Amino acid sequence: MLIQRIITGSILAALLALAVFNLSSAYFSLLLAVVTFVAAWEWCNLIKIDSLAKRGMFFILLAVPMFWIHFWSEFLELSAQALELSVQAVYKSAKSADWIGVSSFLDGWDFPDLRIYSGLLEWLVIPAVLFWIIVMVLIRNTPEGVLKLELKPRNKSLIGWFILITTWMFLSRLRTFYGSEMAMYFFILIWAADIAAYFSGRKYGTTKLAPEISPGKTVAGMYGAMSVGVLCAVVLSLIYGFTWMIAADFVLLSVLAVLISIYGDLFISVVKRQRGVKDSGALLPGHGGILDRIDSILAAAPLFYAGVYLIYRQVS
Repeated sequence: MLIQRIITGSILAALLALAVFNLSSAYFSLLLAVVTFVAAWEWCNLIKIDSLAKRGMFFILLAVPMFWIHFWSEFLELSAQALELSVQAVYKSAKSADWIGVSSFLDGWDFPDLRIYSGLLEWLVIPAVLFWIIVMVLIRNTPEGVLKLELKPRNKSLIGWFILITTWMFLSRLRTFYGSEMAMYFFILIWAADIAAYFSGRKYGTTKLAPEISPGKTVAGMYGAMSVGVLCAVVLSLIYGFTWMIAADFVLLSVLAVLISIYGDLFISVVKRQRGVKDSGALLPGHGGILDRIDSILAAAPLFYAGVYLIYRQVS
């Protein structure tokens, strides 16, 4: 099983690196969308949505906002142009018809430039980060209560829709706005932490982190993962020659991203336990399904993006 996991993981890592460094932002976003839809199919299995019609509706409700988010800047540009042309047309009509009141009003009206709202989507990171913080607190303090929590399929669908679309969105924006290197660093960080948690847990793990949810997770594994997070941030800072302040920011961000990623893993474990299955699917030999492979990324992506956004604002 371990050999199979290593082979599959190595192939996935190589393919991901090729995609991160060679695909354009648009095609990388499209690739992430494909992975998101496969994960959505697995989510439907986990929450017992068996009807093809309902699954189709779930996919449509994912695809429409994804399309809208991807073309948000273009939408604002077209809206701004349409508003400007409309105002000009009304002004000319008012002038020719001698509607002095209307033309005077339009003369003095400083209509807004809709392009200034291009950064509005950044605010969506706040509910995403808050959601995962709440999940972390609940799993840490009341794991049995979380396991016994019974939600309606509608609510489970909403949760799945939310976590999948925010993960796609902020991974896409991370790659588009902060470059291939930063996106690759994020993936290396999460996967290195996952590997460190596994081996340090096997070697030193005695105290279970959340035995009711995932008996294999240990406190030692969590500390091992967080230690690797520190190491990754230090290596990144040395490679790019960050100042001490920026380096310290990346150390903190990396540790927090690793910490919350562990609870992303536990969250998917909760959903699988409630469904009574070991894996979310069987697409990846040795790993299970797509959700089994990206569970940590689901929780870490919004927080990491928020941290990088704040760090770059500080630098600029």
